[in-house]
Amino acid sequence: MKIKVYTSPACLYCHQLKDFLKEKKIEFEEIDLSKNQEMIDDFIKKTGQMAVPVTEIDGEMILGFDLSKIKEKLNIE
Repeated sequence: MKIKVYTSPACLYCHQLKDFLKEKKIEFEEIDLSKNQEMIDDFIKKTGQMAVPVTEIDGEMILGFDLSKIKEKLNIE
């Protein structure tokens, strides 16, 4: 299972999401969108969103810190 988390440093929900995944020992790739404009442009084209966090699990996008959807997709309690 491939997990990407799109974040920015000032985002409180991004920190909560990363803490949750680390607590559950779930490996993920963090993509910090504050690093460069090209990444932001690609993110907007891919998701249609301008807000973070967005979690991509095996190609499916979950918008915001939607814990119930994330748990469901990862099959965890």
